[in-house]
Amino acid sequence: MQVKPLEGKVALVTGAGRGIGREIALRLARDGATVVAHYSNSKAGADQTVREIETAGGRAVAYQADIAKRADVAAMFEQIDRHPGRIDIVVNNSGVQAGGGLGDLRDEDIDYVFGVNVLGPLYIASEAAKRLPDGGRIINFGSTLGKYPVPGSGLYSAAKCAVQSFTESWARELGARNITVNTVIPGATSPGMMDASPEYRGYFENASPFKRIGRADEIASVVAFLASPEASWVSGTHIMANGAANT
Repeated sequence: MQVKPLEGKVALVTGAGRGIGREIALRLARDGATVVAHYSNSKAGADQTVREIETAGGRAVAYQADIAKRADVAAMFEQIDRHPGRIDIVVNNSGVQAGGGLGDLRDEDIDYVFGVNVLGPLYIASEAAKRLPDGGRIINFGSTLGKYPVPGSGLYSAAKCAVQSFTESWARELGARNITVNTVIPGATSPGMMDASPEYRGYFENASPFKRIGRADEIASVVAFLASPEASWVSGTHIMANGAANT
């Protein structure tokens, strides 16, 4: 019988209703984890993720929360406390992009981008830190736009850089409990945000020597490694998964 590396573990994946989040949820379930599929507005998508996992013989549940609101996050973790009753792995995948040129900056865009991309991972990790057992995992998500920002991406790029700072600080804080904290930094990926910007697809394809953009399942494979026992000595790192693209 094949031994699954995450058998007996419970993994929370934020933004699991579509794109990279769905692929991560499916992959962790295949590796044996019970998946908590978080969603904000995409209930139908999260329900579909749960159905796919259950159809394949796995275990999953979908819970809703606006992760930019601390009370919502606390309520979701109370649901997790009741069922499935524990948490071992946290994947802070949720991310949004808004805004544009500096001269057109709007307060609602600042609140939206920093709320989901910065406060969201912070609130999730804060609740998780009270519950994770020794040997737990926190996997954050950055973006290559943090390293290679393009015009109009200032809010999003800055938010993703903040997440990398979280990773380095939390890795040192939680390391005494053998909890690892790392960042996955995808480049242009499909399905994902790239699907909303087809006009940029050729630009990002040509930025990689592979002459293509990434697949969501390739990003999920990096997450699966970091969630596994094999990654016990990997912490405080930022793993670039962008096909050696120069932007």
